[in-house]
Amino acid sequence: MSQPGESADRRGKLSLDRLRAEVADGAIDTVVLAFTDMQGRLQGKRLSAEFFLEEVIRHHAEGCNYLLAVDIEMNTVDGYAMSSWERGYGDFVLVPDPATLRRVPWHTGTALVLADLAWEDGRPVVASPRQILAAQTARLAERGWTALVGTELEFCVYTDTYEQAHAKSYRDLVPANQYNVDYSILGSARVEPLLRAIRLGMSGAGMYVESSKGECNLGQHEIAFRYADAVTTCDNHSLYKSGAKEIASQQGMSITFMAKPNLREGNSCHVHLSLRDGAGDPVLAGDGPHGLSRVGEHFLAGQLAGLTELMLFHAPNINSYKRYVPGSFAPTAVRWGPDNRTCAYRLVGHGLSLRGENRVPGGDVNPYLCVAAMIAAGLDGIDNELPLEPATDGNAYAGPGPRVPSTLREALAEWEKSQLARTAFGEEVADHYANAAKVELSAFDAAVTDWELRRGFERM
Repeated sequence: MSQPGESADRRGKLSLDRLRAEVADGAIDTVVLAFTDMQGRLQGKRLSAEFFLEEVIRHHAEGCNYLLAVDIEMNTVDGYAMSSWERGYGDFVLVPDPATLRRVPWHTGTALVLADLAWEDGRPVVASPRQILAAQTARLAERGWTALVGTELEFCVYTDTYEQAHAKSYRDLVPANQYNVDYSILGSARVEPLLRAIRLGMSGAGMYVESSKGECNLGQHEIAFRYADAVTTCDNHSLYKSGAKEIASQQGMSITFMAKPNLREGNSCHVHLSLRDGAGDPVLAGDGPHGLSRVGEHFLAGQLAGLTELMLFHAPNINSYKRYVPGSFAPTAVRWGPDNRTCAYRLVGHGLSLRGENRVPGGDVNPYLCVAAMIAAGLDGIDNELPLEPATDGNAYAGPGPRVPSTLREALAEWEKSQLARTAFGEEVADHYANAAKVELSAFDAAVTDWELRRGFERM
């Protein structure tokens, strides 16, 4: 991590003046106004560019507040204080953030701007993922620090369209590669038309693309982006995830970011985080063991100590926990080690680039929530001067010590008894996301699965 990867003048980024000029020229006619919901999806509206410039940029727009109180199927569910039938399912306000304005090259004549959520009286909607992260970066700013973050997001590619996959009940899909193509130039070349379209699309939307490579599962690939400040990286992550699906669909293919789409290797989302002070100097690096400063030791110790109780923000779904299998490159031990991929936290880099790599999240993670949890736990470690345990040099899968929660039910129990979750994020946020987990568990407990049918239809 040497130079930030985001700047206001990157190709694809737009100022309001530039947008006005391109709207006047007829180059842009549509503006997508979007925010990221609890599930990490972009939600919002497509606006005429004229209406956006004349009305929305000044007076904002509205959306039903149930958008932060539904399950993955968009069903209205009980248990949310901020949104319910009793409260009438009113609106919240989408406030455009002009700094996020950019072109969307894979859609003709289209720009996009991300929004923060507020109530009609101007109060922030504190359960909004972007607001949750902003609250934690504000805590860093009070100390004169900035978090720099990079996410490495894996996905599996199939030659079936999304419609075909749905018609087949997501069974017997055809992966774009028939064998392990980890680092294979030949294997990734088979999918290069799609990968190139995604890389160029994201670059044209103002992101700094670094590379793409094959991974281990059939048809599995990863596209990496330059790190940036925490909120910018999470903004880019959300747009990339949605855009990659849209581009795949345009090419008659489908991709999934599910944490565990089959019994092979899961889709990970490794999250790299470092801290800089106001002069741009590293906060975590120093002259201590493994190149850490004393603050860096406490920050890493806090992330390890808080991992289990903040697991909901790292692994939000039933399927998330299917990744945690020994020997799978997904961690099972709450341990850290220098350049050790068997640990939950891998310490990488030197000096200015020294950073922790959180290997716990999967491709289904909401990046805002995960990074917020990492910052909150790290600050708790600093404030309480938590000591850093010895590094793990060998196989953490086989070692002793605490384990990563293995089910959503276990993670929910840890979250509900966590004082850290309530202190760092507030009672409203803690209760809101506990309810989200309860909704998913209730839906899963009521489902009749293929596994049950295969085992029991005839033989029970």
